[in-house]
Amino acid sequence: MSIAFIDLKQQQARIRAKIDAGLSTVLDHGAYIMGPEVGALEARLGEWTGAAHNISCSSGTDALLLALHGLELQPGQGVIVPSFTFAASAEVMPVMGAIPVFAEVEADSFNLDPNKLDAALAAGKAADIDVVGIIGVGLFGQPANYDAIRAFATQRGLWLIDDAAQSFGAQWQGLPVGQLADVTCTSFFPAKPLGAYGDGGAVFTNDDHIAEIIRSCRIHGMGKDKYQNVRIGMTGRLDTMQAVILDAKLDIFEDELTLRQTVADRYHTLLGDMVGTPQLASGATSSWAQYCIKLPNSCDRAAVISYLGDHGVPTAIYYPVPMHQQPPYTDFPQSQCGLGVTCDLSARVLALPMHPYLEDAQQQHIAAQLRHAL
Repeated sequence: MSIAFIDLKQQQARIRAKIDAGLSTVLDHGAYIMGPEVGALEARLGEWTGAAHNISCSSGTDALLLALHGLELQPGQGVIVPSFTFAASAEVMPVMGAIPVFAEVEADSFNLDPNKLDAALAAGKAADIDVVGIIGVGLFGQPANYDAIRAFATQRGLWLIDDAAQSFGAQWQGLPVGQLADVTCTSFFPAKPLGAYGDGGAVFTNDDHIAEIIRSCRIHGMGKDKYQNVRIGMTGRLDTMQAVILDAKLDIFEDELTLRQTVADRYHTLLGDMVGTPQLASGATSSWAQYCIKLPNSCDRAAVISYLGDHGVPTAIYYPVPMHQQPPYTDFPQSQCGLGVTCDLSARVLALPMHPYLEDAQQQHIAAQLRHAL
């Protein structure tokens, strides 16, 4: 049985005609950078987020950088961020001369633990760092508990970013991703639930001042035109061809989110008695960017991966080494609670195939082979 870890071919078959027509239009008008399709895409993204400002950009990492510019992060200041995440969430602070302060996550949701934020803030203060903000991450598709995180941030005068690189399209307590933090960032990397055929991203905010800075920094800190530079900026634009592709994918995005939930529900039924399956918080939805299980404590993960690979089941590990243990980051402050949950998850998680077109028979095969492997 052939099983793709992420299947973009079936998706493309549904939208290929619109993509071809759209790319042909771009080739005809020749506005390859910031063409009219970019503005049209931003308007459609706004229909999903409800945000006042929906600003496309060149990648999810650049989205975070633009957000930090918009929030006017200064060198030497600190930002709380989970250690159990992809590198982009943490690397954007040192790039700006600022400092990531690594925080603990919840064992069930994989997201920032609101009850452990004090321990991270204390670590920053102990290092004499002016902590000014928090980056939460909607890891694997489920938003973090932004009710509790925002309450913590507001009480202490901190701003809040939602790194929604994996959770665009999800909701928390009836609010869509894009409305859960001061600024929301997402990625359109091809493997994401809403992915381009190259790099891309977006930033969402309701704050006019933040949006003004982001739009300026996206094009070299421009003022009235691109040759007037009013601040230090970057090249952070989404190209027009990627906007065409994303526009076509938005046509089927809602349907694909429903299909992803069906796949996740089947996994939960098939696997719940043998491994730890991801749990949705009450009132939360997920875009199911990945489906990550937790293997039993005594399990040899490398042996399980090898067995599954030999029997036609591709896997991945998100993430085998937490950020606070990565060589460039070991000297940054770590939560005073010890990050035990983070280290345990890094040792036990395993991602199984996840995409909207995964069939029941394929999932039955995956479950059977995982049971044999265990």
